Amino acid sequence: MSEFLFEVGDFSGPSAAEIAAIAQSDSAIEQAAAVRKPRLRIPQRDQVEMHWAALDELLEPDHPVRTVWAAVCELNLGAWLAEVRAVEGHAGRNATDPRLLLAIWIFATLQAEGSARRLEVLCRDHLAYRWLCGGISVNHHLLSDFRSEGGEKWDALLTQIVASLTARGLVTMHRVAQDGMRVRASAGKSSFRRQRTLQQCLAEAREQVETLKRLADNEPDELNRRQRAARQRAATERQQRIEEAVHQCEQLQQQRERRAKRTCQPAKEARASTTDPDARVMKFANGGFGPGYNVQFSTDTASGVVVGVEVTNEGSDGEQLPPMLDQIEQRYQCHPEEALVDGGFATCEAIADAAENHGCTVYAPLKDEEQQLADGKDPYAPKRGDAPAVAAWRARMATESAKAIYRLRPQTAEWINAQCRNRGLWQMPLRGTPKCRVVALLHAITQNVMQAVKLRTAALLPASG
Repeated sequence: MSEFLFEVGDFSGPSAAEIAAIAQSDSAIEQAAAVRKPRLRIPQRDQVEMHWAALDELLEPDHPVRTVWAAVCELNLGAWLAEVRAVEGHAGRNATDPRLLLAIWIFATLQAEGSARRLEVLCRDHLAYRWLCGGISVNHHLLSDFRSEGGEKWDALLTQIVASLTARGLVTMHRVAQDGMRVRASAGKSSFRRQRTLQQCLAEAREQVETLKRLADNEPDELNRRQRAARQRAATERQQRIEEAVHQCEQLQQQRERRAKRTCQPAKEARASTTDPDARVMKFANGGFGPGYNVQFSTDTASGVVVGVEVTNEGSDGEQLPPMLDQIEQRYQCHPEEALVDGGFATCEAIADAAENHGCTVYAPLKDEEQQLADGKDPYAPKRGDAPAVAAWRARMATESAKAIYRLRPQTAEWINAQCRNRGLWQMPLRGTPKCRVVALLHAITQNVMQAVKLRTAALLPASG
């Protein structure tokens, strides 16, 4: 009801007729407001618009993908270019620039993306990947083949990056830190079979391959050519995996029998996976057991650059130091003077081998050091049968300087492991040791490419100041 004022000295109030008139006026106003239709701005999402902008203008000037592309363009990818058959003056479809494929995988690794099918979608929809592609279409087959094939080229690329940084004095390789990380295999526990079961599976797989061949010959119209080829390929690959599983199971059984003779304990029956024959059941950091691989990284402590990569199916790190030192010496024709490893690597054989064959001083904790001290024993005294290098290691780890040097190991080796975890290295997207090694190399190359940018920038800062 509308407001009204009383005149001074008027205490009688409005009459009934006046009240009725006011109510009628308010009702008329409300009816007029109900009939009135408001005008609103409504989104029109089906309206066609034209935008005149290049991909380079849409992407932020400081986007990380620009750094990745600039770093990749400085690399020598001659090993990939040598395989390109399409050359000037001859017929053939143009090949995709290997720099583009490498940049896609490095940027995807930084974003914790490891699926080629997922990358195909991102290259079509995501601005950063679209900027990389620059209008070039890529599919998951092209991306997957580029990553999984050519392990030697990935090895050479890692060597090239580290060698270029060494030539500039950014990597000294005076001291390296090595550590292993368990990565789950692309296989399940139920895929592990004993020798007898594997033989049965192999017979079934061979029968399936023969059945598909007979079906293709006798009933060619039942499936189209592509479907027949896909089924035959899948059946053949399964047969090959089971054959490899049988071979791996035989080798593993022989190893267990040799170990049983030394320990005088019965050998357990070996098992192998029909999904990934190279995978082994090993213990993970959470205390559980499952199929996995042991990924080894050796890192230069001064620069944070990965200088060595290896992937094994050994659940222990006890024998991994000497092969890594061999790899580093083969890659760069030099060996590190000092190696920092944890207690799992510190076997007497590994320490003696590092000193005698590589001239490398090992820094590693002593086994049961605190317990021996509590029992009144001297853990730093030479033990019976110690080689000179092992005795020197025991005495060395008693000094404060050696303990200070060893404290560099976790901030280097475990930092690299954490970086790989953050970038999605929890489970291998590929199967087989050679392909899994390529995945580890890709993570190492990604780390080195980004670390090289930081090192070069830091080296230029004093000159520019």
